[in-house]
Amino acid sequence: MVDSFTPGPAIPFVPEATEPRAPDARPRPEAGRLPACGTEVMALSDLAQQARAYAQGAKADNTNRAYAADWRHFTGWCIRNGVALLPPDPQVIGLYITALASAPRRPTSVATLERRLSGLVWNYRSRGQFLDRGDPHIKEVLAGIRRHHGQPPAQKDPVLGEDLLRMVETLGRDLRGLRDRAILLLGFAGGLRRSEIVGLDVDDDPAGDGTGRLEILAGGALLQVKGKTGWRTVEVGRGSNDQTCPVAAVELWLKLARIAHGPVFRRVSRDGKRALDPRLNDRHVARLVQNTAVAAGLRGDLPEGLRRARFAGHSLRAGLATAAEAEERHVQKHLGHASAEMTRRYQRRRERFRINLTKAAGL
Repeated sequence: MVDSFTPGPAIPFVPEATEPRAPDARPRPEAGRLPACGTEVMALSDLAQQARAYAQGAKADNTNRAYAADWRHFTGWCIRNGVALLPPDPQVIGLYITALASAPRRPTSVATLERRLSGLVWNYRSRGQFLDRGDPHIKEVLAGIRRHHGQPPAQKDPVLGEDLLRMVETLGRDLRGLRDRAILLLGFAGGLRRSEIVGLDVDDDPAGDGTGRLEILAGGALLQVKGKTGWRTVEVGRGSNDQTCPVAAVELWLKLARIAHGPVFRRVSRDGKRALDPRLNDRHVARLVQNTAVAAGLRGDLPEGLRRARFAGHSLRAGLATAAEAEERHVQKHLGHASAEMTRRYQRRRERFRINLTKAAGL
């Protein structure tokens, strides 16, 4: 919420010409209101409310929730330690991240610290305040934390094509199983994030809460999805086998669930015989990938608890990026990566050990 955006007083209109003019029969805007396009008039308070809504919509819902949680966490810490919340003080921020990183029971990871800092910067800026992350009280402390507590980024295991086939075989043949089958196959073939999967709608409803549109064509499925980098078009072609074709799986789900408009993936009734109206939560995708990966025996070399932690919704997207034998630019466009470097991370994973310098050296 942009707290600093408050409507000011109405500015009277003063004509530039000094010569007298004929009386104007057009109605003048009331005080506190501005003329809009056509004949509509919006109050400044309404404009301020709409501006706040646009500002909140500039970031994904998950990001807004995370930034709000960061602010609540920092506010609570300031109150408990008797320090001022405003104006932003780099020394206080340095002490805050030190306290998080050095917590005796559950120290905060470096990645979470950096996320919390981004949340604080955004929250201060939304209140008309500036927090300098480059200040030595923050920069040097964070550098020391990285040096002493930094770890390699924890990446989820990718689900490859053969893994996916084993996973979908663990699902039932009832309505719920057909829905989850369509989620896994479409999420993998489209390289979709979990929020992009559950955000799909069959039709284009401007008043709905969807973040994407699904259209079934003769050659496959055409998706318009709104991701982190904006809107992008994703083409999912039909497979060679109806049993593993993502488009056929979605078509069967929509037909048996009797869905002609609205959310594509929805909750199913307890008896598993009908689809309900509410859209699935994106956490369902993460749980679905974890449950089916464990049931299919993926990473059987690890205990079940660790196996479950190795997979998440992102495993579908990472699996396509890893396994796709295509030019880098095509993979980058399909996944909507903002940079080619992100795509190369997955490609490097695919190329591991293909060039063995140990053997090449004669060992």
